[in-house]
Amino acid sequence: MELNQPSRPQPAAPANAQQTSNPSTTNAETRLSYKFQRLRERLRASIDSGELSGKLPGERQLARRFRVNAKTLSKALTDLAAEGVLERSIGRGTFVKGSAGTSGVMGTSTAQMDRWLIICDEAQATSVVVRKLIQRNPGAQIIQDISSLRPSFLNTFKAVIDFAPSTPTQFLRDLVVRNMAVVLVGREPSNYSMNAVLLDRVFGANILARDLILAGHRRFLAVERRGCTQVCDAIRSAAKRYAPDVTVDVAFPSEAVGGVELGATAVICDTAESAEELRKALESSQLAIPARVSLAAVGAVDGQPPCTGYFVGADEKVEAIKQVLRDSAMHRPHTVWLTGTFFDVGTTGPTESMMNPASRPSSAAYGAAAPARATDS
Repeated sequence: MELNQPSRPQPAAPANAQQTSNPSTTNAETRLSYKFQRLRERLRASIDSGELSGKLPGERQLARRFRVNAKTLSKALTDLAAEGVLERSIGRGTFVKGSAGTSGVMGTSTAQMDRWLIICDEAQATSVVVRKLIQRNPGAQIIQDISSLRPSFLNTFKAVIDFAPSTPTQFLRDLVVRNMAVVLVGREPSNYSMNAVLLDRVFGANILARDLILAGHRRFLAVERRGCTQVCDAIRSAAKRYAPDVTVDVAFPSEAVGGVELGATAVICDTAESAEELRKALESSQLAIPARVSLAAVGAVDGQPPCTGYFVGADEKVEAIKQVLRDSAMHRPHTVWLTGTFFDVGTTGPTESMMNPASRPSSAAYGAAAPARATDS
């Protein structure tokens, strides 16, 4: 006869039996065991729902909103940035990746973070290149005085395009630290972290000066609208080689007519805008071109050049600036040189005084008062 064995009591199910039967649940609970991890998931949910998008509020404001301390918030944001959900940038803030604030300079979905800040003086603000940059980037803003700029204002721009030679180097370095692309136009950078797009004015002006010297010109006027001395230096360089007796004066466009009246027979301008302005002034003063004075220039043009010279198309220069901005996010900063193309529109040649020495101004006229910026070589 088989005896019935008393049934053994079954051990009580552990309190976490449900958790041990579902490893994924256990991992989830473990993952959220710290406060910053739970905050991370709350932030993720807010991003997924669209509650948080684009540029996030400041960390202090976010900490108050989610009722956590700054350290907890920072850890949560760092985790999400490591996962690729957020992008954090010193000086600009924190952005939801793939939203308006984190795309490249060219072609993002948000105009605000695509905006360019263009630094230039009053004369440069009306140049054809600046006008075309504004057309390419309607959100761009032109500014002439940087002394009172606030960081909050700078943070609304993706890149800075600087035409002004007087912009302090320290200011530009601070922009680079803010992770902003900086492109210098018309001058070489003093810091390797900045980009530059330059027209080789020295080359163009040197060749023009050589041709004018060989045509018989000995008294030159360098019209330097940009505040540099590249054209003047190029003329002097050519003079050392071909005619040491050449003299060079430097003047603004508004002073150039006076320089011609005092005996200058050849004028080389550093921009097409200066040449256009001077040509009208010379014609108004009935100073014939090239019978009385030869007029040449180097610069950027949109259409027909105002005089003989070496010119780069405005569209070509703008495209070079845009290309530098596109490449700056992927490559180390670099400098692009534009050489220009020679155009002869008949504004240079021997003057009547060269062909008829009797009509040449006397040396006494050369000793008269020179233009305000005259620097005789």
